[in-house]
Amino acid sequence: MTDNSTTPYFVRALHEWCTDNGLTPQVVVRVNDMTQVPEAYIKNGEITLNISYDATRHLKISNDLIQFSARFAGISHEIAIPFSAVIGFFAKESGQGMAFENHDPKDKHPSNLSKPRGTKERPTKKRRLQLVK
Repeated sequence: MTDNSTTPYFVRALHEWCTDNGLTPQVVVRVNDMTQVPEAYIKNGEITLNISYDATRHLKISNDLIQFSARFAGISHEIAIPFSAVIGFFAKESGQGMAFENHDPKDKHPSNLSKPRGTKERPTKKRRLQLVK
């Protein structure tokens, strides 16, 4: 039995919670060569997308991808987001949601594994979700 990521399950649950409460579900994505998003809307290597049923068409949240079509400036785009690129999910109105660890396959390369005990690492910045209007 394979160990599935919990991210798709949390995203589906948070999407349902937002929908049930009349909130706008938004997903924060770290763009890479596996994501299919409109490039004109990428800022600092990330994009925040409204994935409400009103803003999307044919929304499918599987265990591997978030897929849908949506209009940006009147032009329809097919969107595909692997869960390894999802870094956050929140309700636009309240900011409530979750941040996720980046599960980029490059992170599992031996040169990127954690250092042995006793070695000093530079502290990393704590990620924060930011309300995008």
